[in-house]
Amino acid sequence: MNLNNKNILITGAAQGIGQAMAVYLCQKGANVALLDLNREKLKKTTDLCEKAGSKVMALEIDVSSESQVEGAIQKISNNLGSLDGLINNAGILRDGLLVKTKKGQILQKLSLEQWQSVININLTGVFLCGREVAAHMIEAGSKGVIINIASISSAGNFGQSNYAAAKAGVVALTTTWAQELARHGIRCAAIAPGMIETEMTSAIKPEARAKINAGIPLGHMGLPKHIAQTAAFIFENHYINGRVIEVDGGLRL
Repeated sequence: MNLNNKNILITGAAQGIGQAMAVYLCQKGANVALLDLNREKLKKTTDLCEKAGSKVMALEIDVSSESQVEGAIQKISNNLGSLDGLINNAGILRDGLLVKTKKGQILQKLSLEQWQSVININLTGVFLCGREVAAHMIEAGSKGVIINIASISSAGNFGQSNYAAAKAGVVALTTTWAQELARHGIRCAAIAPGMIETEMTSAIKPEARAKINAGIPLGHMGLPKHIAQTAAFIFENHYINGRVIEVDGGLRL
């Protein structure tokens, strides 16, 4: 896919990796629709994309709401035209041990709210946006690409039962959609980032950061632009389908 003048929808676009992907794709000539709940930061991403000369549409919606997602896709198609791509990036963290103990005593359990909130955004949100965009592409007769942002945590990660389960589900959706949608000319792939320098990781204490970097073969965290470059590669390479590309500096060998 040549990205020039293509319409790409990006969820979780207000900051970090989502913002980096939006700006990078606009610099390559794409137009973007941006979804997020953070109005102030969404405005910043919008401004950065408009500076690149692209058409931009931003909507504040909850990707775990079926009605809001359906309404957003309709508004985007009415304003920008047919969608050519989707990046399912929206996600949250609510980390915690399944059961936290001290000397054999139960101190805390992972709450249902912690579990469900992550599943709602990180998995159900991907399902809803993927379903609606796929239906839109099929009805419009347009070939397109769906990229899901997974994580190397999909293989399991200490203290992240909810997040790991959701991301494993995202990988399963990716391979399933790749098989189902190919006949309509729609490709689907995923990116699994490792440790990336974002607002979230910037809060890590220096000693913990040093330990993390020491465990990465390349010796440092990745940057949001590395994920953006990978997304562009998937869009532009017509033979990538059903695969998860790990961008982690060799962390998960």
